[in-house]
Amino acid sequence: MTSQPTLTKPEEGPAGPCGPDTGLQAGLKNRHLSMIAIGGVIGAGLFVGSSSGIATAGPGILLSYALVGTLVVLVMRMLGEMSAANPTSGSFSAHADRALGPWAGFSIGWLYWFFWVVVLAVEATAGAKILEGWIPAVPQWGWALIVMVVLTATNLASVGSYGEFEFWFAGIKVVAIAAFIVVGGLAVFGVLPGVDSDRAGLGNLTEHGGFLPHGAGAVLTGVLLVVFSFMGSEIPTLAAGESEDPQRAVTKATNSIIWRIAVFYLGSIFVVVALLPWDSQSIVDQGSYVAALDSLGIPNAGEIMNFIVLTSVLSCLNSGLYTASRMAFSLGRRGDAPKAFARTTRRGVPQAAILSSVVFGFVAVFFNYKFPDTVFLFLLNSSGAVALFVWLAICFSQLRLRKIIQAEAPEKLVVRMWLYPYLTWAAAAVIVFVLGYMLTDTEHDGRSTVLLSLLVAALVVVVALVKQRITATRTAGAAKG
Repeated sequence: MTSQPTLTKPEEGPAGPCGPDTGLQAGLKNRHLSMIAIGGVIGAGLFVGSSSGIATAGPGILLSYALVGTLVVLVMRMLGEMSAANPTSGSFSAHADRALGPWAGFSIGWLYWFFWVVVLAVEATAGAKILEGWIPAVPQWGWALIVMVVLTATNLASVGSYGEFEFWFAGIKVVAIAAFIVVGGLAVFGVLPGVDSDRAGLGNLTEHGGFLPHGAGAVLTGVLLVVFSFMGSEIPTLAAGESEDPQRAVTKATNSIIWRIAVFYLGSIFVVVALLPWDSQSIVDQGSYVAALDSLGIPNAGEIMNFIVLTSVLSCLNSGLYTASRMAFSLGRRGDAPKAFARTTRRGVPQAAILSSVVFGFVAVFFNYKFPDTVFLFLLNSSGAVALFVWLAICFSQLRLRKIIQAEAPEKLVVRMWLYPYLTWAAAAVIVFVLGYMLTDTEHDGRSTVLLSLLVAALVVVVALVKQRITATRTAGAAKG
């Protein structure tokens, strides 16, 4: 049984989350946080991975995105409640530490770090493929190295540099997806000047085997395919700790998550499945968004989308490196990682935490090139379900921390979870159901992803419990001495 948690923040000094006791600096401006929050939900997975979901569920993929989007909204509301009351660079890991015990903060923090350093390798490779296609004189591994080095330098410079790069990366994504929705929407309703697409129309939602051509069960399979594209929604709560007004930043990001998911995910996918029949071969061959642009007769649609995907990849790399390093920094502050991770430069940058994340990312890139079907596949699958583990930890942390906040500092509840505790329990039940359903999925590696992720999670939890026991023994020995 863990001791009763309190609102005291062990990694923060009297000056707040970015005070002198932490070493971090409030270098993120409001415009940085706003764009990080908006762009954070638009991952490269939306552009690249949506085609497989459409092929699996047909127009019913809209229900898959709606279900996962609703779950993300609920989880973000819980996280927003805790983070607005206690802004910290460790976000949900620090909340789990206080609510469930040090073992929980240790476990979820390291699993999240592991997830993002593997993502670094995936995104670096994806970006390198696009760049090699444009400039083949530089080999793919060379582009991966260049991209990683540039973004590492950006993160090492200052948190403001990260914010500025992410502002423009996210800005391009937002403008591109908004333009796609507007242009595609006009074409769907037949009012786009100069375009006469005989395949576009709302009839595409029902005329090719119905709205659910593969049955209702395909919606759940679609959930498995799209759920991981939402990972990154929680980044604003980590970044808020390095802003001038963390509470305001968290509140704003939390309150805007509904329209961000509704517009960027549901809006854009609706346009795709309305512009083209869901079973169009071009969606599989070219990708959903490229095929949709091609259907409108937009020249060089493939290259346009490659540029947008590259921007999304760079954005994900930039944020992934930032997120992994801040989680490592928080773990270092709490004694769950080497103390060097908690040290910062004069610019307020956790240099060792950044470099350690990059090194592991480089190792993962090497495995991706040399052992893609063995070592790297293991890394990919063993980190695949971490998003769901994180969301589950957020649910259980919020259930306990709400009571603590209400008892000790009710004025800090500026963001409140709706229908507490019923919606929290409902969200947790849905997450457990999704994990269970993944165990039945052999076609899309769902079973291996869950089993390997559970194996890695179990190993991390064992390490956490052993560490907690050793710490407790030492503390008891010191007290007796």
